[in-house]
Amino acid sequence: MASNQSTTPPPTLQRGKACLRCRYFLYSFIIHQNSLTMLKRALSRKRKMRCDGSKPACQQCIRAKQHDACQYDDGKGKTRTQLLREHIERLEQRIRELEDPEYTSPSVTLHDPHRHGRSESSSSSITSSPASTGFSLSVSSFPPSANNSPQSSWIQGIPSPSPTPFTDIYHEEPQPTVELAQTLVDIFSSHCRQSLLGLHMGRLRESFTRPVMEQHHPVLTNAIFLWACYISRPGPLSTHESHYLSRALDSLSDALQYQSRLLDVIQASCLLSLYFLSNGRALEGSYHANAAASLAIQCGLHGAMTNRSSSFETTASISPFKLDPPKDAIEQGERILTFWQVFVLDRCWSVVLHKPVTIPHGSDGYASIIMPWPQDMEEYTAGQIDDLHSFHTVRSFFERQVTNVRGGFSPLALRVKASALFERAHNLASTWDQPMSSAFTDDFQTLEHTIARFIPTLIPVHQLDATVPDEKHAYIATHTLAHAAMIHLYYPFGAEDPLSYEKCLRAARCLVSIIKHIADTDYDFLDPIIGPCWTCAVDTLIRELNVIESSWPLVSSSDVRSEIGTVLYAMNNLSARFPLLGYSVAKVQKRLSGL
Repeated sequence: MASNQSTTPPPTLQRGKACLRCRYFLYSFIIHQNSLTMLKRALSRKRKMRCDGSKPACQQCIRAKQHDACQYDDGKGKTRTQLLREHIERLEQRIRELEDPEYTSPSVTLHDPHRHGRSESSSSSITSSPASTGFSLSVSSFPPSANNSPQSSWIQGIPSPSPTPFTDIYHEEPQPTVELAQTLVDIFSSHCRQSLLGLHMGRLRESFTRPVMEQHHPVLTNAIFLWACYISRPGPLSTHESHYLSRALDSLSDALQYQSRLLDVIQASCLLSLYFLSNGRALEGSYHANAAASLAIQCGLHGAMTNRSSSFETTASISPFKLDPPKDAIEQGERILTFWQVFVLDRCWSVVLHKPVTIPHGSDGYASIIMPWPQDMEEYTAGQIDDLHSFHTVRSFFERQVTNVRGGFSPLALRVKASALFERAHNLASTWDQPMSSAFTDDFQTLEHTIARFIPTLIPVHQLDATVPDEKHAYIATHTLAHAAMIHLYYPFGAEDPLSYEKCLRAARCLVSIIKHIADTDYDFLDPIIGPCWTCAVDTLIRELNVIESSWPLVSSSDVRSEIGTVLYAMNNLSARFPLLGYSVAKVQKRLSGL
């Protein structure tokens, strides 16, 4: 008798009286399992799963240890499905407004069931904030507990192991739809080498279709969306820059709480730094560049191929950040590319900002760089990774210790080498003091020979037009940095040493010849660091102009003025994309007006 009672199913509830978890169980299960076999299992389990309507938690939720997830819709407010549909409708309105600036969305007032829990002042501040523009909502339909922070679910710490179908949204405001997010990624991907972001674009696009917790952290996705808007200037998409900038910055502190999101933080910090620097916001750019470099060293990204750890850790020391082993060659490649992205940012912009590098020059110990040269993403995708040659990459390049290893000649690897030469030349010249020591002379000659040996390994300038666009833009940056390194190395000695003066002038004219191979359509894809390099060339040419007009008044200076005009034209074109150069152009024009 007792056994018969135990097998008696609970009485059938009226339609709509079951708890939300039991009601939407099948829907959530099917969404996360794209398999016919799993679908059959779900349907079988659905038939066996009945809600008894017990409160505060039904027996099904108690068995599944989901007491908190057991919620009932009492009919007084809108269901989660209705609220989500309103979110989708609002996003679609935003998308139409973005695609057609002349489109006028109808005036629709959405009901907010939690409005009584907020003050009028808080509602008005949300509506008038920058986050209310673009794809965000002016009024959130989530409970007040979800509005305490921009990324509520992440900040709660460990997320619920089995979230209900509609509670795994960790944003106060919804992200763009999958289609819009992928469109923004497509816009950005054509400029990926411009920012040196080392991500597999196919995987990035596909990630937006996964569950939220399997996607990249919002700090990275919003930084990418920011760049998509930035490179769309002056189009209507650029009006959403401030929205994604604020969201990326708001997400940064939250992402730092999760060791598994460290790579996202480093990559986002690089994108934010380059965004600020190219817009002339030097202090903010320097801050994020330093943060990215420090984190990269702290988590051992500079020696990721060797899995190094310190030999002794005291009890008081904090355990170092350790990245989980990469899942495949693509993920390993992304880590290698991320380190070199940080390295290039640190080396190049330390020269422009006149600050020490954050990634040290150390050749021994923990700070030494043991990492293969970067390769193209296509090679990583094919599983071709140079993991057999773990050596002191940068030190070997300067000391010519390694000559027979595979790799080191991809466009990105050459870009990394040129960045290292650029910074080393500036650093060495800035330490010069009379009289020259023998150590300084040796270092100077070694660096001079390294630069002279490096430039012939590049594709000749007159062949740039025959390369594919992506490689052309990369080689333009590499050639420019190499010749700018020569200018930095010789410029301080040019006033007294005719040979140094001539080498410096020759390097400046090489930069002019490179500019002549840049088409107007290329400027949108050039690296922002090229601008400060052109400024070095202009300074050198103006010095030559002063010498000619003051010492040789009968000699025509038209050729030098023409070269200066060529560089100024290029700087003006680039300043339209990167406002950083606007100030430099104004200074050069002021100097020329006094000649």
